[in-house]
Amino acid sequence: MTEVGYPYRFDGRGRTAGAADRAAHVRELIEQLLFTAPGERVMRPDFGTGLMALLFGPASTNLAAATQMIVQSALQQWLSDEIEPQEVSVLAGEGSIEVTVRYVLRETGEARVDSFSRSVAT
Repeated sequence: MTEVGYPYRFDGRGRTAGAADRAAHVRELIEQLLFTAPGERVMRPDFGTGLMALLFGPASTNLAAATQMIVQSALQQWLSDEIEPQEVSVLAGEGSIEVTVRYVLRETGEARVDSFSRSVAT
């Protein structure tokens, strides 16, 4: 195992679970970046997007567009060795948010589209 699974968990043998494959690991890295608030990580205070703050604010197209740019730049800054971001879309509703990221895995050249969502209830 070279990649630790996210969220951190144990496998059937009681050991640290790993990611299923490289593509799954990259997806987990994107999820960590999206749902980590800046300042949450002690040694990397600028890591994250602040996306969760949208859950408690008023939903608007301007806010979603600004968030889209923040997410795009965070992907470029933190994961540019792993992915080439192509497109990001953000849909913010009352108490929920959904982010869709279209990207290319640098290692394999595989094009992927992944969606990530959170709501106040989770």
